[in-house]
Amino acid sequence: LCGDLKMQVPFPFSLLCLQVIKCKAAVLWEANKPFSIEEVEVAPPKEREVRVKIMATGICRSDDHVITGAIVTPFPVILGHEAAGVVESVGQGVTSVKPGDKVIPLFVPQCGECKSCLNSKGNLCSKTDLGKSAGLMPDGTTRFTCKGKAVYHFLGTSTFTEYTVLHESAVAKIDSAAPLEKVCLIGCGFSTGYGAALQTAKVEPGSTCAVFGLGGVGLSVVMGCKVAGASRIIAVDINKDKFAKAKQLGATDCINPKDFNKPIQEVLMEMTSGGVDYSFEVIGRTDTMTAALACCQCNYGVSVIVGVPPAAGQITFDPLLLFTGRSWKGSVFGGWKSKDAVPKLVADYMKKKFDLDPLITHILPWTKINEGFDLLRKGK
Repeated sequence: LCGDLKMQVPFPFSLLCLQVIKCKAAVLWEANKPFSIEEVEVAPPKEREVRVKIMATGICRSDDHVITGAIVTPFPVILGHEAAGVVESVGQGVTSVKPGDKVIPLFVPQCGECKSCLNSKGNLCSKTDLGKSAGLMPDGTTRFTCKGKAVYHFLGTSTFTEYTVLHESAVAKIDSAAPLEKVCLIGCGFSTGYGAALQTAKVEPGSTCAVFGLGGVGLSVVMGCKVAGASRIIAVDINKDKFAKAKQLGATDCINPKDFNKPIQEVLMEMTSGGVDYSFEVIGRTDTMTAALACCQCNYGVSVIVGVPPAAGQITFDPLLLFTGRSWKGSVFGGWKSKDAVPKLVADYMKKKFDLDPLITHILPWTKINEGFDLLRKGK
């Protein structure tokens, strides 16, 4: 095999493509346990696959949902889906990236062939593992091994590791000058929230908005609403420590549901004389999803579910809420077609059209990942 490859590319590169890499990864062996930093073996990329050296990764609440069991996935698993890195090697047939390229992994890929990819209204590529949780590459196998055991992938990305393998459709090449420790957030949190306002809801100038949940994604929704020209952006959270940053990013009002003795939707209806034009649930709780719907203007209000729903969650609500004309929508990765949009969003960041710094609260060595999740759970 090496002999055949030598005729096509320089031998050192051929050898690099063929070898297994041993590196460190944060492995989750079972639910409700901390990550364990382990040595893992990362197999070389197969046809149409890319092996990437991860340079920076963010922590997202969706990763924590796996730990708590709210998202069901097989164990052991390497989590992580919000990252940036450099291509180390590519498999046969890869044309969109080459070794040395800076890239962002895409937990919602863009194959360019399925119904959603071919429809201008869709972005949820059928190749995504979202909602399936198979934890395997498209060929039904894994590229990770630890202590002789197969380790599952997460959302086709698995970024809590020094090296990972992705399908070519799940990798976006970005500006070589982009700072990876910043633009990694475009891999999930920022794009999801920003796009929910601009792409999914299509917030209009002069409109009123309510944003439930002020984590990184919720703050990105606030940023999107401001860019869209909303005249009033009401931020809702039970953690008042998040209010200052929300106002810094564009919120005009900040309210804590605990400060009222009535349902928060009633408070918002009174504040806006009949309901907001757009609301966003960015928490992932069924009770706040229905509250966000109910706080919209009854005839033309639009509510967007951005937070990942719990696996066993069910919603019961009064159908009159929809009968009068409200719209209820979902938004995955902000509605962006990932492979097309991510390089453009990185380019916009480089042109200073938005600032990612306010979304970064801590920078830790990745081996302190358990400390990072503790900070997340404490709302810090």
